[in-house]
Amino acid sequence: MSSELVALVAGTVLAVGALAFVLHPLFFSVRERARHAVSDRAPADDSAIVALREIEFDRATGKLSDSDYAELRKTYGERALRDMRAERPPVPATEPLDPIEARVRAYRMTHRECATCGVRPEPDAIYCSTCGSYLAGVCPDCAATITEAGAVFCSTCGASLARGRERVHQGI
Repeated sequence: MSSELVALVAGTVLAVGALAFVLHPLFFSVRERARHAVSDRAPADDSAIVALREIEFDRATGKLSDSDYAELRKTYGERALRDMRAERPPVPATEPLDPIEARVRAYRMTHRECATCGVRPEPDAIYCSTCGSYLAGVCPDCAATITEAGAVFCSTCGASLARGRERVHQGI
């Protein structure tokens, strides 16, 4: 009978300890410690990049409408760019490039870039292989913006977009 009593007492002590641990923040001030932890953070935590992450999260969870998201993204995006440019020292033009950086720049110079998907792997691509958008972005004849995916002709002047690309390569 004594072993059952010891087990009962030990279980009760453990249960009361767990209950005290869980209820401690409700009865004692934890705000002071939290306030000190927030003030000890680095100032970089309050940057525009953190705000952009919060905006992305709020939009993904449905807390922000598309119009509010666009406005906040524009504001904080500009601020983040300004902050990053201010923090980064300018690179002198005479400084030699890292060999890897030189290869990346050479690759980007020979490959077209889609505004949505980024640099395309095909060096002679006219259309993005992922989303189908016209890579030049504007009509070679009238300079109208081409927004339709897979557009073969300019919707403003009717010029062939593939023909215009060939003329650009031929130097006409």
